[in-house]
Amino acid sequence: MLPLPSLPRRSYVIQPRVVQGATLGQVLSSVYVHLVFSVKNREPFLRDAGIRGEMHAFLGGVAKRLGCPPVIIGGTEDHVHLLCRLSRTVSQADFVKELKRVSTIWIKQRNSTLAGFAWQGGYGAFSVGTSNVDSVRKYIAEQEAHHKKWCFRDEYKALLRKHGIEWDERYVWE
Repeated sequence: MLPLPSLPRRSYVIQPRVVQGATLGQVLSSVYVHLVFSVKNREPFLRDAGIRGEMHAFLGGVAKRLGCPPVIIGGTEDHVHLLCRLSRTVSQADFVKELKRVSTIWIKQRNSTLAGFAWQGGYGAFSVGTSNVDSVRKYIAEQEAHHKKWCFRDEYKALLRKHGIEWDERYVWE
């Protein structure tokens, strides 16, 4: 692999070229992403199936309001899987940050026994081709059965390997 050239340390401002009378065409997008994030320290705060179902429904509502319509949301007592179509106007990082922020406030207000609830700092985001949406949907729908055989750590590492993502064991579980 060739080394990247060094660039001078200064800011560059890119000016768009404006053509008199030109208009932008319609922006069309179909980008699906499989998000995975866990409760901080994988605490089983979502152990109760009723609370877990409400959390999934709440996350779905937030995702929809942010312009990222969910296909399916699932998971277990300590983590969530969300398959959605990304918005054209909200970045992936801002989307996940807002999902976590709003859902943390909601669950703490909903039940005082969940006052210590927090999401992990990071998350996994895996691209999903349109032709694979149904298989990922099925995978998420079968999370309960899946986790009778696999622990979250093994599942997550398998997803990272499958998608060619390198990780540092010291930080991936934060």
